[in-house]
Amino acid sequence: MLSNSDLVELIAFRRDLHRRPEISGEEVETAKTVVAALRDLSPTRILTGLGGQGVAAVFDSTVAGPTVLFRAELDALPIPELTAVPWKSEVAGKGHLCGHDGHMTMLLALGRLIARTPVTKGRVVLMFQPAEEDGSGARAVVADTAFAQITPDWAFAIHNEPAKPFGHVSTRVGLINCASQGLAIHSTGKTAHAAEPDMGRSPALAMSTLIPALGGLGTGATLDENFRLVTVTHAHLGEPTFGIAPSEGVIYVTLRAAEDAAMAEMVGAARSLATAAATAERLKVTFSEHDIFAASINNAEATALAQKAISAIGVSQNEDGLPMRASEDFGVFGWSAKAAMLFLGSGVDHASLHNPDFDFPDDLIPIGAAIFDRIARDILG
Repeated sequence: MLSNSDLVELIAFRRDLHRRPEISGEEVETAKTVVAALRDLSPTRILTGLGGQGVAAVFDSTVAGPTVLFRAELDALPIPELTAVPWKSEVAGKGHLCGHDGHMTMLLALGRLIARTPVTKGRVVLMFQPAEEDGSGARAVVADTAFAQITPDWAFAIHNEPAKPFGHVSTRVGLINCASQGLAIHSTGKTAHAAEPDMGRSPALAMSTLIPALGGLGTGATLDENFRLVTVTHAHLGEPTFGIAPSEGVIYVTLRAAEDAAMAEMVGAARSLATAAATAERLKVTFSEHDIFAASINNAEATALAQKAISAIGVSQNEDGLPMRASEDFGVFGWSAKAAMLFLGSGVDHASLHNPDFDFPDDLIPIGAAIFDRIARDILG
């Protein structure tokens, strides 16, 4: 059990992280801060540089048994913070506005509990993952050759969730978070004088036909296994002038699906539509892919185990609000482990994630740590 002095120290740690946010791929100082705090717990070993700035602390019982991984995220967001809290971001244009500072602190709290009362078999791995916000972090960690040293049998994560009752958990078997991907479509033709547009090749017509065609790849709002959604997020054509018929155009589109296979089909279909539209207007078309998130699917055994642990410590739970259209890259850990994602309510009236006035509620720290600790004990003793 965490003591009052533990909570004072952990809250101070969380607020220190909050002051010094680092965005995806830049989490150098955050990782160093985490490593320094972990060393005080004397884990069996600490791995660094996983998939970039990832850190993993291993607590090994030395008795044969499964490996249980608990994940938190290192990165903040490129959004200015507009709170009045004394620990607000000191880095212009960046803020911990998704609660990853709190998630890291919950994991550190779990480390304190495991260090004091070691598990009786197997291993606990505390995984501090980089670059969750752009979808690249989990893939990079799992692809890192060093990850083979800690490949988990089970994997769990908690994300705080505003608009849900404080301390209440939502989880379910199956789809939790949709797959998503950003696709940038660049069309190139030839400029001409605005008085002689026929002498050039403008992307205007191709773009005007492509945008509604992309939207047609969606299948509606029902969030089931057939769910597909297409959102055009940006479009740009030529330069802001009246004398030139444009030669350059770009469309940004975000694709979402309930399954990774469906996502792959959508990307292929979007590329085909764009290629056809460009060909019709004698344009060159190129593509770039961004923010690629796999679908997050909760394993039945892992979810049942988590639900049992949540009930055992007296925390309320249900499946409300699930699955979500929003994406989360934790699903990658479920490719090789029995994995479950849990959402921990941060208050019905709490500021939303990614909002400039968001701040993680410190009182969630002991709740999240207790859930993780009970899961670890139920599997490893």
